[in-house]
Amino acid sequence: MKFRSFLSTCSATICTATDDTTTLNHPNKSQQPTPNRFFSDTSSNISDTTSPSFDTSYNSLHSNLSLQTLPSIPSLQKLSPESLHLTVSHRYLTSLTPSPTAHINFLAVNNNLLYAASGNLIHVFDTTSFTLLDTFCVHDPASGTVKSITFRNSPNGNIFTSHQDSKIRVWKLTENKRHKQTGTLPTLEDRLLRSFFKNNYVNVRRHRRRLWIEHHDAVSGLAMINNQLMCSVSWDKCLKIWKTSNLRCVESIKAHDDAINAVVVANDGTIYTGSADRRIKVWGKTESKHVLIATLEKHKSAVNALALNDGGSVLFSGACDRSILVWEKEYSAGYMAVTGALRGHSKAILCLINVCDLLFSGSADRTVRIWQRGAVGKFCCLGVLDGHKQPVRSLVADPDSEVVESKCGSRIKVFSGSFQGEIKVWKVEVLKMDTPISTPLRKIKLSS
Repeated sequence: MKFRSFLSTCSATICTATDDTTTLNHPNKSQQPTPNRFFSDTSSNISDTTSPSFDTSYNSLHSNLSLQTLPSIPSLQKLSPESLHLTVSHRYLTSLTPSPTAHINFLAVNNNLLYAASGNLIHVFDTTSFTLLDTFCVHDPASGTVKSITFRNSPNGNIFTSHQDSKIRVWKLTENKRHKQTGTLPTLEDRLLRSFFKNNYVNVRRHRRRLWIEHHDAVSGLAMINNQLMCSVSWDKCLKIWKTSNLRCVESIKAHDDAINAVVVANDGTIYTGSADRRIKVWGKTESKHVLIATLEKHKSAVNALALNDGGSVLFSGACDRSILVWEKEYSAGYMAVTGALRGHSKAILCLINVCDLLFSGSADRTVRIWQRGAVGKFCCLGVLDGHKQPVRSLVADPDSEVVESKCGSRIKVFSGSFQGEIKVWKVEVLKMDTPISTPLRKIKLSS
C-alpha cells in the first residue's frame, strides 16, 4: 500500500494504515502497509516525555511538542477554570466493546441510539442502558469498512452510511429496532439513465472512466445540508450533493488536490471540507449550484477533523500538526480568519465535536481534551479524559437524553471510540460558580 505525499507534512506524527482498517489517509495499492501501526512518531524519545498532564495553571496544559507547531499562530488557552468561575467534573461510566473487535471508525447518535461503525459492521446501542440492540452490515464483503454515518430527520427518515468501496448505503429502522437496507447511492436507475451519454463520464486515476455521479474511492464523510440535500466527500478529492427525496446526485465538484478527510455543514447551508492537501475550503450555494467561497490555509499537515460552534460563527480544525486552529467569521469581509491555536495534544488531532459551548478533541495521543471558550476569544482546557490504549478516532455526545444546558452549566454524556475497538462512556459536568474554585482540578485516569 502506497501512502500519499501529504504524509510528509505531518512533521512529528505520520499517518499510516493497517490491513484491516480504514484510515484518514488516501491509500494506493502498489505498496504493502506498515503492519500493526496507525500513527508513528519520528522522535524516538517522545513516548515517555509527552504524556498529558493536568494542573490548574494553564501553562502546564500543553506539551513542548505541541508548542513547536505553527509557531506564528498565537495560543488561545490563556484561561484557567478558576478565572471562568467554573467547577468541572468528568466521570468514566462504562465501556462498550463491539464484537468482533475492530477499530472504531465512526460514532453517531440519533433518537437515543448510538451507532458505532467497527470494521464493516454497525453496532447499535441504547444510550441509556447501553444495551446492544442490533448489528447490521452490507452483505457484500467487498464493501470494506464503514467510514461515516448520518441521518435524515423526518418521520420516515433514512440512515446513510458511507463505505470504503466508494458507495453510500441507505437504511431504514424497523419497528423492532432492526435495520434494513433500502438502497445504494448512486442508485441503479440513476446510473442507467446517465450511462447512455458520453458527457456523463469523467476520467479517473489509472485512465479509467466513471460516471460523474459515482465516487471512485472511499467515501470518507457524510453530512446533511438540510432535509432535502446531503453532501458526501471522498478520497477521490470530490464533493457531491445528493437529493434525499429521490436519492439522485445533483452536483459533483472537484474540491481539493488530495483526499478529503472531513466535512461539516453550518445551519445556513455553508459547507466546510478539510483535506490532506492541508486546506479547508468553504462552499456556498448560488441559485443553481455550490461554489467556492474561500480557501483557509494555515495548517502545515493533513486536516483530519472539523467542527462548528452552535451559531456557525466559529470553525475548529484539527490536523496532524497537533494543533486545533480556531477560525472566526469576519462579518465585514464575509469569511473565516484564523484567530489562534489550541495546543495540548502531543500527537495528531483525529476528531472534534462541539456541544453546549464545549469543544471535545480526540487525538492519536490516546486522550480526549475538553475546551471552554471564555471572554474575548480566549479558551481554557477544562480537563483531560485519559484511559484509551489506542488513538481516539471518533467522538459523539448524546443530544437527546443526557445533554442538560442551563444558566448553571452543562451536563453531557460523551462517547469516545478508539482503534482498540473500545467505546468509553463519560459523564461531563460543567457548573458555574459565584466564587472562584479553590481546589485543584484533577485528571481522571482509568486503571488498566
